[in-house]
Amino acid sequence: MNSSRRGRHSSTMGGMPLNDMPWWRWRANVRSALHMLSDVRFHQECWLAGVDGYGDVTDAVYRLVEDTWLDNWSAEKYVGTVFRDAVEAQLVDLAVLRVLRIMHQVGPDAPVSAYLEHPGWPEAVHAARDAHVRLSAADGEDPDAPPRPLHALRALTGAV
Repeated sequence: MNSSRRGRHSSTMGGMPLNDMPWWRWRANVRSALHMLSDVRFHQECWLAGVDGYGDVTDAVYRLVEDTWLDNWSAEKYVGTVFRDAVEAQLVDLAVLRVLRIMHQVGPDAPVSAYLEHPGWPEAVHAARDAHVRLSAADGEDPDAPPRPLHALRALTGAV
């Protein structure tokens, strides 16, 4: 990647710089959410176990849709700013729809177990995994690495 596209800062989620995308901070939040939503082992070892530093399902869904309004608009709207191509956008849209359907059914304040026991959860996890793998590969990252804690995401994006 040529340094003129990377900008002044070299923000990465591990491998390739993310900031070659105009709205790379939003991409980082979406990727973090998809990563957590797509990792069944993480669900058991962190969310169900109540490990601090990773938020919960509701936090992940919020990161997925908060800045991009993906709960109202198609990810296609963000091709070239948050997403690299239409395939990324389609995969993210599918994940958002499946996860939001469950959230609306169980409620945003439901315990983690209510999400994990929902009959549609495996489909939502699969859709999130497909999107996560595509975005990770495009950013030069290993999709099978464990999700990073939220403090690492905040440090990356400069969020308070």
